[in-house]
Amino acid sequence: MASRGGKPKPTHLKVVTGNPGRRPLPENEPKPRKAMPKAPAHLNGPAREEWDDMATELYECGLLTSIDRGALAAYCQAYGRWVQAEEALARMAERDPIMKSLITKSANGNIYQNPLVGIANKAMADMVRFAAEFGMTPSARTRTRSERTQDDEDPADKYF
Repeated sequence: MASRGGKPKPTHLKVVTGNPGRRPLPENEPKPRKAMPKAPAHLNGPAREEWDDMATELYECGLLTSIDRGALAAYCQAYGRWVQAEEALARMAERDPIMKSLITKSANGNIYQNPLVGIANKAMADMVRFAAEFGMTPSARTRTRSERTQDDEDPADKYF
């Protein structure tokens, strides 16, 4: 069975990133309204802080719409879980100067990887995967053009 290549790019991302193949863009694709989604109530701590920072940045770049709430929340939750696991590992490492709590021993003396290492690694992988969907990694940014740049002047400024 032949591979079909990568997953198709949504039309709004083709508009933002360019359409190098110059193929006609579909006209019947849903167009979500541009609105700042509300942060889910279950986000707290580092996850909520990341939402507050990233939602604003993504919205101002024109990369966040009303239906992106779940994907951004998943990114923020993965970020929060990664931070929590790394902080817990750092606290444990203070008591283990040799191995920095990367490994641990079972009751019968078997050595194994600290489960927090796996949690941190999984959360980090999830976080990077979701971040790429929003153009939040260096390589993803090379394929993304935003509607406004930081140096752009707000069109309303000339009236005030």
